[in-house]
Amino acid sequence: MSRKFLSTPYLLWIACGTIIPLVVIAYYGFTDRSGAFTIENIKAILGGEHAQALGLSLLLAFISTLICFILAYPLALILKQSKIGSNGFMIFIFVLPMWMNFLLRTMAWQVILEKGGIINSLLAAAHLPALEIINTPAAIVLGMVYDFLPFMVLPIYNTLMKIDDNIIEAAYDLGATKKNVLFEILLPLSVPGIASGVTMVFVPALTTFVISNILGGGKILLIGNIIEQEFTTSSNWNLGSGLSLVMMVFILISMAMLGKLDKNGEGNLI
Repeated sequence: MSRKFLSTPYLLWIACGTIIPLVVIAYYGFTDRSGAFTIENIKAILGGEHAQALGLSLLLAFISTLICFILAYPLALILKQSKIGSNGFMIFIFVLPMWMNFLLRTMAWQVILEKGGIINSLLAAAHLPALEIINTPAAIVLGMVYDFLPFMVLPIYNTLMKIDDNIIEAAYDLGATKKNVLFEILLPLSVPGIASGVTMVFVPALTTFVISNILGGGKILLIGNIIEQEFTTSSNWNLGSGLSLVMMVFILISMAMLGKLDKNGEGNLI
């Protein structure tokens, strides 16, 4: 009885913070403004503007996740092989930017990338042409990679640290090359961390609207921007909820597919 009693605050938190909001979203998503049942809010994702925004969101999220993986895996290998990394200092360096407010970090990149920003000022001083990066998909991808890269590095690093060094040494003793060790030992054994990192990067990249608002200048609409506008600007909670339910399906499918690669939770950060 005491254990059940102690779990009551957690159950109340889950009910108030997760279950009740999901029920409310589902109610609005399957009703119109008059309260009548409809699936038009769900079908709206197939509309021209919504489908285009969803396609662009999927594309940018995929590109950002791929870039994060390409950058994160070598970094994780370096951390594994470095004594500094084993002492936690390098991990602290990666985690440190996450202590700063997400919005401030994104606005900092706006200052850096804008026409009169730091990068273009340096290029002008060197008599080089200015870069037109701000308010483009490239700027959004850059912001996503910067903000979400630690979420890719840490799970991969955590998985690599669990690989016994004796396995790698045995492979070298048997004549394996560095390429063999990387592609036949390290990569297969680090799949759980990769799956966890991909999930932690792809999901927020797919649903973000703050990064595209700031670095895209409101000119590039992702599906997250459209949902946010339906709730705030248009006050159409029904359509916004319907689109949100579709996004939840995409997220659940991607998490289920990647979860099969990490059945034992080896890629978790804890």
